[in-house]
Amino acid sequence: MSQKDYADNRSSSRKEKNQQPAKKETLCPVYKKCGACQLLHMDYKKQLDWKRGRLTALLKPYGKLEGILGMEMPEHYRHKVHAVFGRDSKGKVISGVYKEGTHIIVPVENCLLENKKADAIIQTVRDLLKSFKIKTYDEDTGYGLLRHVLVRVGYSTGQIMVVLVLASPILPSKNNFVKALRKVHPEITTVVVNVNDKKTSIVLGDREQVIYGPGHIEDQLCGMTFKISPKSFYQVNPVQTEVLYQKAIAFAGLSGREVVLDAYCGTGTIGMLASPHAGSVIGVELNRDAVRDAIAGAKRNHLSNIRFYQADAGDFMVQMAALGEKVDVVLMDPPRTGSSEKFLTALVKLKPRKVVYISCNPETLVRDLKYLCGKGYRMETGVGVDMFPFTKHVETVVMLSHKKPDSVINVKVEFGEGEGKVPLDNIAKRAEAYKPKERGTYKMIKEYIEAKYGFKVHTAYIAEVKRELGLPMYDAPNAVEKLKQPRKHPTAEKVEAIKDALKHFEVI
Repeated sequence: MSQKDYADNRSSSRKEKNQQPAKKETLCPVYKKCGACQLLHMDYKKQLDWKRGRLTALLKPYGKLEGILGMEMPEHYRHKVHAVFGRDSKGKVISGVYKEGTHIIVPVENCLLENKKADAIIQTVRDLLKSFKIKTYDEDTGYGLLRHVLVRVGYSTGQIMVVLVLASPILPSKNNFVKALRKVHPEITTVVVNVNDKKTSIVLGDREQVIYGPGHIEDQLCGMTFKISPKSFYQVNPVQTEVLYQKAIAFAGLSGREVVLDAYCGTGTIGMLASPHAGSVIGVELNRDAVRDAIAGAKRNHLSNIRFYQADAGDFMVQMAALGEKVDVVLMDPPRTGSSEKFLTALVKLKPRKVVYISCNPETLVRDLKYLCGKGYRMETGVGVDMFPFTKHVETVVMLSHKKPDSVINVKVEFGEGEGKVPLDNIAKRAEAYKPKERGTYKMIKEYIEAKYGFKVHTAYIAEVKRELGLPMYDAPNAVEKLKQPRKHPTAEKVEAIKDALKHFEVI
């Protein structure tokens, strides 16, 4: 849908006074101040139509969109709720959200998007501040203690984590504070103090102290259990997350034999869900806390065919490609900014057969598709998943496959004399003079074997295997050197390693 169509839609919805859009606006008194629910004025079906039209137009140059998958009950879906704390002009304690593009706090009592229990807990925290003489943090002066409150609710388990973000590590009467909070909300299973003493717009700091419970919660998704810590990435809409991940795994088309790489794996959610359908899964994530949770999750779910690594996904893929490691499917779920060129270049080097790209930003998805489709991939299919009803945001899953080069090359050769013709005897001479370029040098083969198998092989061993296979020797003076002492023939293990390297470099 164009911007003009969008504006017309908005205009017509205002004129229909008895329609749902007007009713929706009265449900949220801060609708125009907050700016988070850009589509609150639209009927939900119209929201889905608008999002589908937008995605279809953006993806049209690359492939066809299957459609968009919406929610049956699209309200109160956010199970991760963040509130910033401060004071209004009269000195009254307030909590809510920043007005879009500013650091002005918009007070929020109840939100149409947020989990009701989380909203109630935030209100209770606000009510307790006066009796415990806890001051809210002032960004301008740097004085005060409480900056933010983060609440995470397990959709399936009902477990609740409350994170109190403080400007210093000391919470007065912390045990009594927890007791008072849990007296109103006994369903709270853990409380964590997070220390953020820097002048920054980032919510969470680096230091944490668990003051009640285990310091994390668990939730279940598609039959598996996942550990969630304060800093762990975990989708905020668990209902649609199941829809999203099931679609992504279906797009991967796993048969039980594939090697799958889960890039940007976070707590390993999608990689673990894919593991029962794959031969093996490798998860890569830069966030150390998320990797710890992923490892714990794999143990918790008794998964033996998945491994997690703390590393930059792009660097990790470059190393895999250099070592000749093969990956059949890459699952990638990058941040809103999309993938970096470094990551995409590494992906192309690794050359997986399929790429399943999960995106939360259609614009950066299209940018990355342009790059990948110019490097030998094509988009086979895609689908939108409405993870964020009432907002302009939409999640998309696309599947790309690597184009197979044509197996037959037709070359027209004309024989005979005359201008523009190639004499038959010249063709024979050129054929004699031409030597096909060797795809893997002896040095490359030796490095590949040492990296993959952990032992070295002599150049003469490589030459011996090549001679046995009837391969040309070309520029290998060291391969036929006369040794002062006779060398043993390569062991069967080294012969197999050399043959593997020759296959890797497409010499055989």
